[in-house]
Amino acid sequence: MIEIKVALYQACVEYVEERINRAKENIQAAQEASNSETKSSAGDKYETARAMAQLEKEKALGQLNESAKLKKALELIHPDKPMEQAELGSLVITSAGNFYLSIGAGKLQHEGQIYFALSPASPLGQQIIGKKAGDQYSINGKKVSIKAIY
Repeated sequence: MIEIKVALYQACVEYVEERINRAKENIQAAQEASNSETKSSAGDKYETARAMAQLEKEKALGQLNESAKLKKALELIHPDKPMEQAELGSLVITSAGNFYLSIGAGKLQHEGQIYFALSPASPLGQQIIGKKAGDQYSINGKKVSIKAIY
């Protein structure tokens, strides 16, 4: 199971790196758009285009900051560490699915199996955190059993 955790961890790292690269590209594109706008006799058009480019840049900077936080969260995980209870870095096998408590990266696949990268701060993550194999939790009125934790 350690190899699965390492593979899921790597998939999360790649997810964050992609987000960082995309945000940097968007910042660069917004900066270029802002710089390429030339002052014309239609001053309002020029100012509107510059303002929109600035808004796009600020949005991309926000995405870059969020991605940096995700990267820091991943740095706290040691995927080769075995776990007895659900915590950051745990692989939790339940009757309702397989969850990797890490960051909210969504659906991941490894060797034909589906896993969900889930933030411990998410509502479902909060239900799972601290639980051990054999414990149960309830989600939307449905009882879910924890089969194993790695």
